[in-house]
Amino acid sequence: MSVSESIEGAGPGEETARNYDVVVVGGGPVGINAADRTHAEGLTVALVERELVGGECNYWGCVPSKSLLRPVLAVADARRVDGAREAVTGAIAPAGVFGRRDRYVTNWDDSPVAEAVGGMGVDLLRGHARLDGPRRVVVTTSDDRVVALTARHAVIVCTGSTAAVPDLPGVAEAKPWTNRKATDSSVVPPRLAVVGAGGVGVEMATAWQGLGSKVTLLSRDRGLLPRMEPFVGEYVSRGLSDLGVDVRCGVAVTELHRPTTSGPVGVVLDSGEKIEVDEILFATGRIPNTADIGLDTVGLVPGGWIDVDGTCLARGVDGDWLYALGDVNHRALLTHQGKYQARIAGAVIGARAHGRTPDTRRWSAHVATADELAVPQAFFTDPEAGSVGLTAAQAERDGHRIRTIDVDMGQAVPGANFFADGYSGRARMVVDEEHGYLHGATFVGPGVAEMLHSATIAVAARVPIERLWHAVPCFPTVSEVWLRLLEAYRDTPTDAG
Repeated sequence: MSVSESIEGAGPGEETARNYDVVVVGGGPVGINAADRTHAEGLTVALVERELVGGECNYWGCVPSKSLLRPVLAVADARRVDGAREAVTGAIAPAGVFGRRDRYVTNWDDSPVAEAVGGMGVDLLRGHARLDGPRRVVVTTSDDRVVALTARHAVIVCTGSTAAVPDLPGVAEAKPWTNRKATDSSVVPPRLAVVGAGGVGVEMATAWQGLGSKVTLLSRDRGLLPRMEPFVGEYVSRGLSDLGVDVRCGVAVTELHRPTTSGPVGVVLDSGEKIEVDEILFATGRIPNTADIGLDTVGLVPGGWIDVDGTCLARGVDGDWLYALGDVNHRALLTHQGKYQARIAGAVIGARAHGRTPDTRRWSAHVATADELAVPQAFFTDPEAGSVGLTAAQAERDGHRIRTIDVDMGQAVPGANFFADGYSGRARMVVDEEHGYLHGATFVGPGVAEMLHSATIAVAARVPIERLWHAVPCFPTVSEVWLRLLEAYRDTPTDAG
């Protein structure tokens, strides 16, 4: 149902009222999944989106960034194999890469996704949605028409987040890139500074260096990917340096200068050093898109993260009706975790709507337990990095008695060297010594992202170590790292780690 159909007969400023079982605010992947799952529970659903249906991930995040990165990594993989590297001649063709990206984002045309939403049996409304008290959402369209929606059972906020840009002297004049410009630009800047060493920072440094920019990566932290095991950042830093990226850790940007709109950007560091680039990208965190969605009308603070319980029900709001999923609840700012939360919340809302009491035990169908204990994340750098669950430091802080097992993948795994000559990578598993299952696993090396789900299953299912011995990896594959980890665990004294 289009907006014009939904408000037929209403003039500018006039209000049309509609009732639904569930109203979903935000039509990105998380909101679409929430709408789909609640509709599958037999509920009527309205989905509201103010930009492109499909959201940040589809058009400025995961999809375009991975489409930009894959050609860079494919060439890197070929160059690691004798006989194949000789076939790689010349540089990557940016026009071809940008064309590939444009296909994957459907040239920023959201009609295919919008049609898919309609096919779910969900009513799609385009406009800016704001809460207006309990169970009420008011939608304002671009032509100043108003639709008042009442939700009988639930309102779900899935409005996502926006890149945070630090308030530095000269930042407005510098017109810095965020993830949006970094993924939708079709012009390769000769020199690019990337500020931030998290996932967006290291991936965009990889992509744009591969596309022909001279990239300088600047990080306040002492290493890259600081939320992962420390060795991951070391491998990724070496990989970026080998690509030609100027990696600088433990530095901060204090001010920017751009005298002319199209001129170079002067970047001043806390050491007093000044570097000159053509563009600067800030990948220094996210802020929630909650400033103008009416949180104050239900007793919450506009502009803040929405605190939720394990069922994703918002805390601090009377009644069991307001849910917050994805980035806005700050549990795990990853698309796949938001979609997981949507599956959980959909089941919870369906249960409550049909008079059933949700099961609030850990690992039940109604609690997003993986957000705390089994979050997988993969970064498509060169080399790739992936992890799930707790790092060794996190497990120790949580009071677990652990043993940490490390394997040099290039030395110990024959299949890794078939994948890439002179394979360089490392794997770690964090074992709970009291219960005999994994708290976490981390991998860094070419091709490791495709191995991550096996680790996720082991961590989420708490598969006992003795049972993992019976999960036999194929020879000769990179997955044989599991056998080497288990052998190392068996051969390591129990007081080590």
